[in-house]
Formats: sequence, C-alpha cells, structure tokens
Amino acid sequence: MQTKLQLPDIHAYKGLRLPSKIVSYIFHPIFMPTLMAIAVLFLNQSAFAGMEQRQKLHLVLNIALNTVFFPLVAVLLLKALGFIESIQMHKSKDRIIPLIATMIFYFWTYLIMKGVEAPLSLRVLMLGAFWGVIVVFIANIFMKISMHTAAAGGVLGIVIVVMMISHISLFVPLLAALLIGGIVGTARMVLQAHRPSEVWLGYLAGVLVQLAAYWFLK
Repeated sequence: MQTKLQLPDIHAYKGLRLPSKIVSYIFHPIFMPTLMAIAVLFLNQSAFAGMEQRQKLHLVLNIALNTVFFPLVAVLLLKALGFIESIQMHKSKDRIIPLIATMIFYFWTYLIMKGVEAPLSLRVLMLGAFWGVIVVFIANIFMKISMHTAAAGGVLGIVIVVMMISHISLFVPLLAALLIGGIVGTARMVLQAHRPSEVWLGYLAGVLVQLAAYWFLK
C-alpha cells in the first residue's frame, strides 16, 4: 500500500495547487524535447546559419512528431487497452511500457538527426534525451523519480552544452533554465507527486545525460 507523502505545510496550501498543475502541464516531459529544440535553434544560431527556414522547421517538426505525437498516441492506446490505470501514470508500474515506447521513439529521432547531419547541439539533445529515458526507466525500478525535473534538468544541461559548443555567454538563458527548473520542482512538491530525493535525482539525471551525450559525440 502506498503511503501519502509527508511534506511541509506550505505544500498543502490550496492556492498553490492550481498554478502548480498549470506549470506541470506546460512543462510536461512530453513537450520538453520540442521546446528544447526550439531553444537550441535560437541559442546556437551560428550552427544553423547555412540552413533555410524550411529545413529548420522540418527538424523541429520531426522532433515534435516523434517525441510528442507518437508517445502521446502510445499512452492513450495503453490506457484504452487497460495496460495502464491513468495517463498521468501516478504509479511506477504504469510507467514501464510507456517508457519503453518512448525510448524507441527517442532513439529513432536521434537516428534521424544523425542521418540528416543535424548540428551537434540537436544530436546531443536527442541522444541525451534518449539516455535520460533509460536512466528514468532504470531508476523507476527503485523509486518514482520525477520525470518533470529530469526534463527540466535536461534544459539546464543543453544550455550548458550550447555554451561549450558556441563559446558564447548565455548567462540569461542559463538563469532562465535554473528558474524553470526551480518552478517545475516546486510544482511537483506542491502537488505531492514526489519526495525531495526523487525531485533532486531527476535534476541530476537530466543534466548529466546531456553532458554525457556531448562528451560522447564531440
């Protein structure tokens, strides 16, 4: 039997729950690779200088198709067929099949980025995202690691990677990534979705997989 998380009183304030739900939906892990890809296009413009707008749009649409549409369809089908209890996947066992499906879609997206010789930053993004799902899948055996903060950690990680690739100062985007991470983590705690250790482990995993992907591909 699962026990309710014992969190500080501030997390029980009703006024914080609605904003926390909104934040959790806006920065849902399913949207993060696409949002991160768009951010990379703006932050690392020199790497995309030789591309037409149509080519850039094609790359983003490929990422959105494989990391948003297909995983979402897979989860809805799993729910309709009774393999998972809720599309929100509150229980660790509900995450198993969706995470396996997501691994496949993310790896396929990385192969696409590699095949079309996308800029290094996009290849790092998708390989890191793929590795991140693997880490979450393994960690899910032992604890309900926060996928939200893993994705938020990935945002911070890819900003750091772009800084290393482009050798330019991205102080404001870095602060924005930290702010987003803090807001997302707080929202998950307010909603009593995770213990603090699960939130922090998510951050750590998200950052490390992006850095590891960079060192692997550079």
